[in-house]
Amino acid sequence: MDSITLLQRLVQIPSPNPPGDTRAIADFVAEQLRASGCEVRQLAPAEKPEALNTIAEIGTGEPRIMLHAHIDTVPIAATEADRWRVDPYAGLLRDGALYGKGSIDDKAPLASMMLAMMDAANQETLTGTLVLAAAAEEEVGGQLGTKWLADSGHLPACDFIVVGEQTGNRVAIAHKGVLRATVRTTGVSVHATNPDRGVNAIVAMSKVIGALDAYHRELSEHVHPMVGSPTCNIGVIEGGSTANAVPDACAIYLDRRMIPREDPEAVKAELRAVIESTNLAPAVVSIGDFVYSPWFDSPLDSDYAKAFMSCVSDVINDDPGPIGYLPGSDAKHLMDIARGDMIIFGPGSYEVAHAADEHVLLADYQATTDILLKFLRRTLYHDRLQ
Repeated sequence: MDSITLLQRLVQIPSPNPPGDTRAIADFVAEQLRASGCEVRQLAPAEKPEALNTIAEIGTGEPRIMLHAHIDTVPIAATEADRWRVDPYAGLLRDGALYGKGSIDDKAPLASMMLAMMDAANQETLTGTLVLAAAAEEEVGGQLGTKWLADSGHLPACDFIVVGEQTGNRVAIAHKGVLRATVRTTGVSVHATNPDRGVNAIVAMSKVIGALDAYHRELSEHVHPMVGSPTCNIGVIEGGSTANAVPDACAIYLDRRMIPREDPEAVKAELRAVIESTNLAPAVVSIGDFVYSPWFDSPLDSDYAKAFMSCVSDVINDDPGPIGYLPGSDAKHLMDIARGDMIIFGPGSYEVAHAADEHVLLADYQATTDILLKFLRRTLYHDRLQ
């Protein structure tokens, strides 16, 4: 099938996460690539068998290049549904764009990579191995998707990896990590008619919030050249039950974005120091429930990286980067198998993803495909790098 029909078919297979059932789309990817001559494996973790991943390979030996895209999408939120002007699963073509849930995130990169695999399968000989990983679970952190695949030995070490995301067809080599935490204050509840007899946990928390806000402003002094500054955001506050009682408990949930090379243990220590610097007595404060999602960065100095940058320049006739990618990606789970450079790359903007009327410009999608084809022809066949 042609490139537009392929992308339409991918969009027409819903794969929202949650719930994260990717069997239908994983089977479609497997069917297409198997029919092209690729060796195909399908794998899922025992904890979630419906989170099916498809791994395809063509060729043998070195070098080994991986193309990676995720096959799950975010769901259509109730508040979003009324804002869609088209059927989100029709793959409608309009004004030079293809519309649909997942069209830009991440089915356009996936379709371009599938076309590259099919093209490689048509070559008489390949001087190396091309791998495509169509992974589940990215939208919920990748723990049972790409991380499980890598940790379980299902993904080979690779000389160059392309992770498909929305970079405007420029080469991204870094994204932030995330450290989430919960801060709790404990006081003493009494009747509000005489509140000074108690200890107000919300008032105590207000001092913590002030200290964390000052910490966030201090973080702006540390700037990463690709992704900017680390941040600290308080996203949720909970506390109290009624206006006529002094609350004895309050909690906030915070999000600390980490720039590449920040140590999560050092960041935990920073947060504890901020909390402990507030004078809350007789209220008690604690921080915990830490959840960490790694940052990603990569050099851009291998022959494969230079070849890819050259291919981008040739196709888009513009600066190829490098740039930073502000959202996260599954690249963070592939760093241990990347024995060379790894990049994040694909059409369009992440600002269009996760939104009503999600779409990809067909010209951008074609450029992504052309760049991948040009790169593989330079590295795995025809004009292979010397």
